[in-house]
Amino acid sequence: MSTIYKSEAGASEIRRHYQEALHTWPVPAEHVRIPTREGETFVVVSGPEDAPPLLLLHGSGTNTTTWLADIASWARHFRTYAVDVIGEPGLSAPSRPSLVSDAHALWLDDLLDGLGITSASIVGTSLGGWLALDYATRRPERVSRLALLCPGGLGRQKNGWLVGALLLRLFGPGGLRRSARTVTGLDTPEARPVLDSVALTFAHFKPRTERVPLFSGSTLGRLTMPVLVIAGSRDVLFDSAGTARRVRQCMPHARVNLLPEAGHAILGQTDSVLAFLRE
Repeated sequence: MSTIYKSEAGASEIRRHYQEALHTWPVPAEHVRIPTREGETFVVVSGPEDAPPLLLLHGSGTNTTTWLADIASWARHFRTYAVDVIGEPGLSAPSRPSLVSDAHALWLDDLLDGLGITSASIVGTSLGGWLALDYATRRPERVSRLALLCPGGLGRQKNGWLVGALLLRLFGPGGLRRSARTVTGLDTPEARPVLDSVALTFAHFKPRTERVPLFSGSTLGRLTMPVLVIAGSRDVLFDSAGTARRVRQCMPHARVNLLPEAGHAILGQTDSVLAFLRE
């Protein structure tokens, strides 16, 4: 049994739910598995073969279903590569190398090489935003644009939400859904499928416990490619005001958009991200 799940039965349930979701992918797609030094990596590929490449990196505790609402729009203009990040509840290897090493950059090197990509734009959310930033600071020649949604590594990581969320999990499925609302900041009828999926995942999945490292100002100052950062003012995981402040201080060429009513899960940004990517 993989150590990222609480049981083999739970792992099977998450994989079954994920496979069902993949059948709802709204555009034609190819499923590829790329060997890397961290193990096999699963990628959902869509869009015209001759279109510019766009790498999509989801956050912790999820998988490529993060992009279901975006992919139909983005895949009209880009060859999209929705990656199941290693160590997360997708179909990639369960490997979790340390975030303070260069292991994830080397993993992405292997992945891009295996896909035949020299350079690409990257959209990353939460942990995926941190991975995108980490790669861009180490391999700027391979990253043409960065669009980051509630990214880690810029603003301070918060801990206050954790105690309440852990207590709610003691109350079974209902508590898990309330925990999901706390973490994501979503609380509308339309968000119910997302919350149900998050609750199912965390009923069986062991999330990462390693803190997301903060990037230094000098490291961020090395980024010269166009950067868009979108964060929610009500994010319970990261200090979004701090994120916006550090972006303006360390990357004055970057754009930052702080959404006053949004939490950690940022939805409805398909068009704004696409406009940025197509500039």
